[in-house]
Amino acid sequence: MFSAADIERSATVVITHHVKDDRQVDYEQWLSEIIPISKSYNGHLGVQVIRPITDSAVTYTIIIRYETKEHMHAWMQSNDRQELINKVRPLLSVDDRFEMLEGWDFWFTPEGSKALLPTRWKQFLVTWSAIYPLVLLMSFLVGKTFLVLGIQDNLYLRMLLVTCLVVASMVYIVMPRYTHLVHRWLFR
Repeated sequence: MFSAADIERSATVVITHHVKDDRQVDYEQWLSEIIPISKSYNGHLGVQVIRPITDSAVTYTIIIRYETKEHMHAWMQSNDRQELINKVRPLLSVDDRFEMLEGWDFWFTPEGSKALLPTRWKQFLVTWSAIYPLVLLMSFLVGKTFLVLGIQDNLYLRMLLVTCLVVASMVYIVMPRYTHLVHRWLFR
């Protein structure tokens, strides 16, 4: 289980590539090369590729997470990555662009960011629809665990555990997959 301190130490790089229309197949092959190499670096937590939406620009977003900013910087400054970026440049219509974020920054885009954001009401609905079932599930699981272990129910301890489990689940499991699933609707 991840603690708030683990999340604060973590680092994420968000890479945006605008691929030339006729080079998508080559780019997909390049992805199959870079992903395993990025995973081989210390502290790797996960990678997510958001592929282009049909009938729109050929834009890929690659999100790579590391345990610490030092681990992320080791990957970003590595010779392996530099060689792979040099290899992909002929496939791109715009040069390699990336943003490095630390801790909670990945979830909350700072004001003035050029990133396209969904409307607030859509952000609210997606976040709420993910948190509500998680709170119900985690409350049930923590309550059952207390019962099985013979721990006297304590509201403050239960809520501490429930909120920790919900936040960890949201950041590392649910939101990356859920936002990918509803991406079309979010940005419509």
